[in-house]
Amino acid sequence: MPVIFSTEIDINTMQAGDFEVTTRSGQIGTMHCVSVLPATDPGELRTVLLIGDLGLSDSDPPVSVEIVGHLHSIDGTLDFRGAKVATVPLADGPSIAWAEIVEDWMRVGTLGPRRVRGSLCPEEGIVQAVRVAWEGGVTLQDGTEPGAAESDLYTITVETADGSRRDVKPTALADLGDGDNNHMLCLDTMDRPISVSFPEGILTDPNDDLNPATRIEINPVR
Repeated sequence: MPVIFSTEIDINTMQAGDFEVTTRSGQIGTMHCVSVLPATDPGELRTVLLIGDLGLSDSDPPVSVEIVGHLHSIDGTLDFRGAKVATVPLADGPSIAWAEIVEDWMRVGTLGPRRVRGSLCPEEGIVQAVRVAWEGGVTLQDGTEPGAAESDLYTITVETADGSRRDVKPTALADLGDGDNNHMLCLDTMDRPISVSFPEGILTDPNDDLNPATRIEINPVR
């Protein structure tokens, strides 16, 4: 079960016992381990994969996740202990859970094996980027990575200097090939990104569920 945080987390403060999953019957799941793999590129340390006995999906599914340990944000300003969220049913398709403006989209990370690092935006013509995090890893229905055609399906609403708004498409789609839940939308405009949307029925999660139409507000550079 992937859990997505509002900020990147300090993985040195993370352990399996920090997470408590409750099922519909009130049972507490057994957590075996937690990991941030494969989402280890710069800016991606907000998705944690919970691995364990988390309930039976058909008869007693998980309904909530609570942070019961002292798990901190990467900058040390937040302690997530006490945070609680309802789970997304297994049968639901993936939606975009987070979107943010990326200040340095060409940074290459060093955490984790090199084979799980995502592709980068083109070096020429790109002036900013937006990272979107889906509720889980997503691919096309045949299991392959999305490409230029799927890049054109993303719609980003941007605000111009005079306050008007317009819709644009990414020049390119990056952060591919690493199997994580993130995409990088590479833009050739400095107009401020406001929101991002994606149509239904294109991407699937590991359970082969198709995505619904999804839209989310974009967070500014922190």
